[in-house]
Amino acid sequence: MDVLLLPGDGIGPEITAVTRNVLEALDRSFSLGLKFTSEDVGFASLEKYGATITPELIERARKADLTILGPVDTAHYPPADQGGINPSAALRINLDLYANVRPSKVFEGLPALARNMDLVIVRENTEGFYADRTMYAGTGEVMPTPDLALAMRKVTRQGSYRVSAFAARLAAKRRGHLTIVHKANVLKLSDGLFLSEAEKAAAEQGGLTVREEHVDAMASLLVRTPDAFDVIVTTNMFGDILSNEAAELAGGLGLSGSLNVGDENALAQASHGSAPDIAGKNIANPVSLLLSTVLLLDWKGAETGRSDLQQAANRLDMAIAEMLKSPDTRTADLAGSLSCSDFGSVLVDRLR
Repeated sequence: MDVLLLPGDGIGPEITAVTRNVLEALDRSFSLGLKFTSEDVGFASLEKYGATITPELIERARKADLTILGPVDTAHYPPADQGGINPSAALRINLDLYANVRPSKVFEGLPALARNMDLVIVRENTEGFYADRTMYAGTGEVMPTPDLALAMRKVTRQGSYRVSAFAARLAAKRRGHLTIVHKANVLKLSDGLFLSEAEKAAAEQGGLTVREEHVDAMASLLVRTPDAFDVIVTTNMFGDILSNEAAELAGGLGLSGSLNVGDENALAQASHGSAPDIAGKNIANPVSLLLSTVLLLDWKGAETGRSDLQQAANRLDMAIAEMLKSPDTRTADLAGSLSCSDFGSVLVDRLR
């Protein structure tokens, strides 16, 4: 099974190295047959190839069994015509990874603003207001005059239905509750289309308790009653904002996994940024990328009928949760004392 590692920028190489060591430990325990390849992406790719991601690497990711992307520092990339392409967006679009899966749950032993939270936000991943990924040519933003900027929002029937159908299937596997988040009272055409397709997908799935909420109300409800929600499905930008809010309520972005999913491929990706201010200091928290890897292993196991991958995912998930219970086995950002590499070493020992 081919594992493609894309370390990325900033702390990316450090947390990706930990992730590789952990996967190697799981491979030894479960005989998964993993074979690893690491390729440059981000600034390392820009220096070597003149672009932060190349078409050849995208095709390599398409063929890989498991692809793991470290954080990338898109805010400091040069313009796209100078090679500064968003690797995450390029992979999402070219591999048609239309669903971004963002679980948020409270871990025992860690402080959290939400006392009880165990939910998943499913975010549409290829449309919406994101100007760098909604057009065949050009971008979704234009500036007709120096004093006027316009942004176009892309919402399609197909895109709305398929992400909602994915969320409905996920809800059926969990607690059977699906919340559709929108702003159709104002955005009557675009969010109206999304809402109608989400309702259709939920009805076709059947057996679900379905509710709908306006996005502004949802932001409040996540704070007030986070335990009332199971699976939430929404459009791209709304999902981006709500998933970060939910992650912070559950303890922070460093404790939140992220999986980009399509019909044929998936991409594990840390939910946080590249943190260039602490890069190379060996103090980064690798948990987000590790939890993303849990999601990836579980997805691949379900897709291929390989229970060993799902068992490995469960083993890793439980081992991480156990380590987070005690300050003795946490990184400094979580009131612990372990370095990034030491956290990985302890985790590897527990996976033997």
